[in-house]
Formats: sequence, C-alpha cells, structure tokens
Amino acid sequence: MAEKERADPRCLDVFTLKCIAMAAMFCDHAWSTVAPGSWVWLTCIGRIAFPIFAFQLAEGFQKTHDRGKYLRRMFLFALISEIPFNYLTEGGPVNPFHQNVMFTFCIALLAMTAIEWGKTKGRVQYWVVLVLSCLLGVALGFAAFVDYFGYGVATVLLFYLFHGKRFGWIPEILGMWYINWELIGGLGFPLAVAGHELWLPEQGFALLALIPIFLYNGKRGPHSKRIQYACYAFYPAHMVLLVGLSYLIR
Repeated sequence: MAEKERADPRCLDVFTLKCIAMAAMFCDHAWSTVAPGSWVWLTCIGRIAFPIFAFQLAEGFQKTHDRGKYLRRMFLFALISEIPFNYLTEGGPVNPFHQNVMFTFCIALLAMTAIEWGKTKGRVQYWVVLVLSCLLGVALGFAAFVDYFGYGVATVLLFYLFHGKRFGWIPEILGMWYINWELIGGLGFPLAVAGHELWLPEQGFALLALIPIFLYNGKRGPHSKRIQYACYAFYPAHMVLLVGLSYLIR
C-alpha cells in the first residue's frame, strides 16, 4: 500500500495572517496608550505585526493586477492615518519627525516598482537598478522619518527578494535577525541560560513572525472589497479608539 502523502503544514491564508498581524498591532498600541507599565508583554506580542504586514505587502505587490492602484490606495490611507498616528505616538495632531507605517510601505512599493522595471532591461541594468532601488529606498525611509525608518523598507525588500526562492528562508532568517536583533535592538530583558545571563532585545521578538509567515499557504482566504477596505481602515480606526480610551481613563 502506498504511503500516505505527508500533510502540508502550511495552513495560514492571507486573511488569517492579516488577522494575526492586526491583533498583534492592537496589543502593541494598547500597551502604549491604555495598558502601560507591567503590561510590557503586550508590546512583545506586537513585535510580530510589522514583519507580517511587510511580508504581505511584498506578496500583494507581486500578485496585484494594478500596482499603481495599490500604491495610490496605500498613500490615501497613509494620509488618513497620519493624524491618528500622531495622537497615538506624540499626543498631538502634528509630528514632522515620525510618519505612520503606511508611508513606510509606500516607499517600499516605489522601490519594488523600480526593481520590476529594471527586470525589463538587460542583466547589468537590472542589477544596477536593484542595488540603487534598495539603497535609495532605505535611505528615504530614514530621511522621511517613517515608522521603522529604513529598517522597515529593508524588511519589505527582504521578503520581496527572497520569499518563495529555493533556500530563500535562509536569508530571510538571517536578515530578520540582523535587522531586528542587531540594528534595532532596543529595550530588552535578561535571560538566564545555563548559568549565563543573555540579553534578549524587545525587537528580537519580531523573529517569531517568521513562524506564521512560513506557514503561509499562498491562498487568499475570505476576500471581498468590503474585507479589503475594512483591513485598511482598521489601522486608523484602532488608533482613534485607543487614543479616545486613553483620554477617558486619565
């Protein structure tokens, strides 16, 4: 009798990944508004949100039928989200030194669009465009003070360039480790291992996002225009809710 085929462990579709990322983001922002202090575990959970969104942006860019519309929609919601984001992070309507994450994604979309254009040229031109697009995208992320700065743009490009490639999981793991553990780092927690104290940076929890990402099965799951725009609207809406609650409980 033939052996049964091994079940594919990849069980998460696009919609499920979005739900996981939105829940994690809500936890992170709840910690910074209505549940600070000892609720630090909420922001640790929140670290997985951005990598999942970055991965989905890279996947969505490659699968969308209209990349220009994709970019315009992202930019529109970036504008809508900016004031709620400023209230969430700085307590006021204006902050020129920190822009919301959808602007980060707009820069990444521009970089990926340039790389796709480079693919239509010769091999040498393609590599020149690839390198310049990555460098300029990351630099613009820092110059524009977008959320996660150039590190965020680099994370999107990491998934865009390597996911789905043979052994692409290796540079994804190494890239995520280097970006989040070595470059961003941030506050952390002491961890005792075999009598030695190790330092676990808070941003290091972002590497756990690779678990649901590697469980992605390439399927859409529940999908409609209503669901699509609800997911976009969740970003500014949940910030308005949390900021409003934070004022009420002061």
